[in-house]
Amino acid sequence: MTWTTADIPNLSGRVALVTGANGGLGLETARAIAGAGGHVVMGARNQVKAAEAHDDILGSHPNASLEITELDLGSLQSVEDSATKTLRDHSTIDILVNNAGVMAMPEGRTADGFETQFGINHLGHWALTARLLPALLTAPRGRVVTVSSTAHHFGRIVDPANPHLLGTYDPWRAYGNSKLANFHFALGLQRQFEGAGVKTESLVAHPGLTNSDLQANTARQGGTSSAEFWRNLAEKRGMTPPRGALSQIRAATDPKAKGGQMYAPRYIQSGPPVRRPILRRIGLADAIDNLWEISERETGLEIRLN
Repeated sequence: MTWTTADIPNLSGRVALVTGANGGLGLETARAIAGAGGHVVMGARNQVKAAEAHDDILGSHPNASLEITELDLGSLQSVEDSATKTLRDHSTIDILVNNAGVMAMPEGRTADGFETQFGINHLGHWALTARLLPALLTAPRGRVVTVSSTAHHFGRIVDPANPHLLGTYDPWRAYGNSKLANFHFALGLQRQFEGAGVKTESLVAHPGLTNSDLQANTARQGGTSSAEFWRNLAEKRGMTPPRGALSQIRAATDPKAKGGQMYAPRYIQSGPPVRRPILRRIGLADAIDNLWEISERETGLEIRLN
């Protein structure tokens, strides 16, 4: 059976926050949730693109309930400001989709001095999740979906002594490490929820090969010598954003989905969204503990429920 947006239940009365909602997978995730009746908080750094995305969704769903929050995941201050505003306006958040990210970028630093990919892809989402936890925990069945990638398979556990790859930076290594961190974060968060006996759940998803702006942005920024290859491959072979987003949409909305599960394309890089097995279990607990220690140290924010 193929799962589509037609299978999303009625989400009226539910509040969702989607990061990177100004384009690509984030835009399609926001569109699907809003189309099912949910209120979507569109997190985005670029406010011009966010406004365009807002109007785009209204073009397909005129009655959509939407708002925009300025959110730069490369700045802990921006994350705090966005979360504070969101919590002021919404005492309950039913769905958080940690979607935004960058891929194989030239070496750089965030506003807080973090390596760009680890800082945006993981630490920014760690900080956002930590600050939104009170509202997620009050939801009848809160759900956090963190978007990883098949690249997590070539990632390595973050080195506590050098999490930002000073002197050893490689664009693909940094990307793989950040996506493995996303994977470990989702599973570690579920471990926290289960240990505390709360109803909130954490799942992981990956979109396979999708022709979003991710590869094109890498090419524009001159991230790697293979950037043009991946951009061309995504254009010729990748799924469209509406299809590629289905895995994270299903993880976020399917009532049958459960915490600790992963949703991804059936054929790894393409196909309908299905539940996929959790691999790399050897040393998983230690890897999660390591990530927790680094993330708390770097951001100054704890995620500990038990």
